[in-house]
Amino acid sequence: MHASGVPGTRLARAGGMPAVTVVVPTCGRPELLARCLAALDRQTLPRGEYQVIVADDSVLRSGPAAARNRGWQQARAGIIAFTDDDTEPQPQWLENGLRAMQHADAAAGRLVMPIPDPPTDYERNAQGLERAEFVTANCFVRREVLERIGGFDEGFRIAWREDSDLQFRLLRSGARIARAQDAVVVHPVRPAPWGVSLRQQRKVMFDALLFRKHPELYRRHIRAGGRWDYYAIVGALLVAPVFPAALLPWAMLTGWFFGQRMKGASRRPAHVLEMLVTSALIPPLAVFWRVAGMLRYRVAFL
Repeated sequence: MHASGVPGTRLARAGGMPAVTVVVPTCGRPELLARCLAALDRQTLPRGEYQVIVADDSVLRSGPAAARNRGWQQARAGIIAFTDDDTEPQPQWLENGLRAMQHADAAAGRLVMPIPDPPTDYERNAQGLERAEFVTANCFVRREVLERIGGFDEGFRIAWREDSDLQFRLLRSGARIARAQDAVVVHPVRPAPWGVSLRQQRKVMFDALLFRKHPELYRRHIRAGGRWDYYAIVGALLVAPVFPAALLPWAMLTGWFFGQRMKGASRRPAHVLEMLVTSALIPPLAVFWRVAGMLRYRVAFL
């Protein structure tokens, strides 16, 4: 972990404190990190008024939540701004974010994720982050509040739901969370390997952890119930060896799922083939990881 080499790490005056510390977790992505730091160097906030801390997790591999904790705990400012190493904070990001923090304990900025037209299924799903209420790619929190609630829960060992957990604990603590629509961070969608949606199903396990900690807030802010279409598909698949006729509803439901994913998506042959294969595999994988989360965190999560 280190303060970056951008000029923003200089303090406003001798012995003074910066107005805000930016924490950027990273793990083996030097080109993306360089792009992010270059964007931070273009901030309209005077360069002496912000500090940048890069929390490098390449050695410990303890996850972004732990990296962010190491970052803000070393911060010198009373307000912490969080973003990711693959983002491009816009020039007025810090200035506008600080303005939103004048009468708040935390603030959620606006995330912009440009995607091609038509997009792949992965690109469209990734763009869903734009609609999230509170994401660590663009948020501000007072250091004293982070200290009071204990920072990020390091039990979230991958980049998934650790930001929602922080948001829910802020809400439960009575913290005031402001919206900072003019504090903009552009988050380009990174290229993804074939079948990336299959690997992403593991994230469901951490939904179970979030649900165990905050059941009512999870239902209110994220999802009221599980994917019953997945359960129906897996149920039909399980009974098919005994009742082969169950293959018909399995094929119909899987075809419906494939059709839903293809609406407005790229029709490139390679993408269509990927959607066909992954549409058959996602439901059983998602149910497997949901059950794994239920068992690991001892919670009824349906």
